[in-house]
Formats: sequence, C-alpha cells, structure tokens
Amino acid sequence: MKPGSSQSRPWYWLDVFTDRPLAGNGLAVVLEADGIEPGTMLAFAKEVGLSETTFVQTASDSDADYLNRIWTVSGEIPFAGHPSLGTAVAVALHSIGGGCESPASAEPGRSFRFRQQTGAGIQEVSADLVEGGWQASVHQGEAVFGETFGRERVARALGLQTDRMDPELSCQIVSTGLPALLAPVTDLGALAECSPDFGALRELDESPALNLYPFVYERGSRTVRARSYSADLSGVEDPATGSAAGPLVAFLQDCLDISRITVEQGVEMGRPSRIEARIDAGSPLVSGRVAVLASGEIRLP
Repeated sequence: MKPGSSQSRPWYWLDVFTDRPLAGNGLAVVLEADGIEPGTMLAFAKEVGLSETTFVQTASDSDADYLNRIWTVSGEIPFAGHPSLGTAVAVALHSIGGGCESPASAEPGRSFRFRQQTGAGIQEVSADLVEGGWQASVHQGEAVFGETFGRERVARALGLQTDRMDPELSCQIVSTGLPALLAPVTDLGALAECSPDFGALRELDESPALNLYPFVYERGSRTVRARSYSADLSGVEDPATGSAAGPLVAFLQDCLDISRITVEQGVEMGRPSRIEARIDAGSPLVSGRVAVLASGEIRLP
C-alpha cells in the first residue's frame, strides 16, 4: 500500500451485556486490521468516542485464532471484558457473511469457539446464536488478589463518607487481566451518591488502567449492583465492565463462598446492563447478551 493510502475494512458497532440496541456498553470492532499503525488505532478510537474500540489482527501466537487489540480513548490496554465478547460476535458474524442481521442459514443453536490473544495472554471466547440474538462469553485468567485499602481512603476516592462503605467486606484490588479496585458500599443510596475523586484514587494506585468498582451485594442473593470508573477515561462512567465482574465473583467466592453472580450495572447512567459471572474450572467465566447495532466498511490506512 502506498504511504497515506487507505483500504476498506469491515467493521461492526455492537452493544454488549444487553439484548437490545442503545443499552449496555457500546463497542466498535474493526476486522482485517493488519497493517494499521498504533497511532491510527488511537485516532479512530477517539473518533468513535466509545469506552473501547478493538482491532482484529493476525495472532502472533499459533495457539490463538486472532489478536484482539483493545483501545480506549487514552491508549491500548491489555484486556477488557465487553471488548472480548463483542469482538467474538463480530468475528463470528463476519465468518458467516452476516451484517446487522444474522444470515437466515445461521439458526439459533449455532456456536462459535475462538481463542483470542490479548496483552494478558490467550483467553477462550465464545459466541452463540440464541433466540433473539447473540450470547457471548470469555474465560478470564485466574484471579490475582492485590493490595487492600482502608475504608476511609477508598470512601474519599468515591466521594463518600466512610460510614457509606460496607463494614464487613474489605476494599481490594483484584485482577483477572485488568486490575479493579473492588469497593463494597452499604446500599443503593450510597452507590447513587458516588462521585469519584481521581486525585484521591491515584494516591491509592497510579495504574492508568485501574477500574474503581463500587458495588452493593445483598447477602443471601446472587445479584450485585455496581458502577465503574476508569482513571484513563477521565472520569467517564463505564456502563458494563466484564473485566471487573470477573474479579468480583472471585472476590465473593474468596470472602463468602459465592461462586455465581448476576451484576446489574449502568442503571444510574441510563445504559442498563446485565453481566453473568461464575467460577468455572478455577477462574471466572463472564457472559452476556450482545446486540448488533451497525455494520459496514470503513477506510483506514
């Protein structure tokens, strides 16, 4: 290709962790992305303006089916949840010649299994045609339990009083590929009051990819309500965060022997999302529905 020239590449816009368009977490996926320079990837991610945009390239590891490069508007990150699910659906749709609507030959019950390569290693992902759309999953890495923090310091990072933090559960960084600071709060009122102070968050951890993840767990249930804020998104709230739901179910299993949860997220920002997370073979399996909003071709150098 001549310097400065462009080529047509297939792309998809999907909403992840929802069964309907304009809810959940939006994702742009560019396929056949070999040769796109990092600067162009970042520029396109900024142009789209979603929390993440992915570029599917040829894997460098022979054990993987494709390389999934994941970008926020600030830069590339090693792993994320909803970009893993949405990209799997886009790859599956493209393989059967599908656009926004699945081809008539692709009846519910058809399943696609892939191994994606990311900066966090190789993960097994799936995309399944179900009645009414797509269901996708990613098998995340084993949870790594990091530093714990006092409730007062985390409350300050959330813009809350200390008594709004759950008195029984600790605040801890846990990662299954991307770190999340899990911050249990007392109730839905406290969750609604969260107003993060990113200066206070950086005093706890300077990682730009850290997700601050306040949540409410109702004892005796399997349902969690959560919100998510990422330091590298300049305070923009994330409506559905699969890379934090995986650490959360591992955390709750470690603390309370809870191995399966449903996470409701994005409610406060008008983007309701539903994430299923469970421990499978020692590590989190995160699943959810995926709605295809748009498809077509773009021209990128």
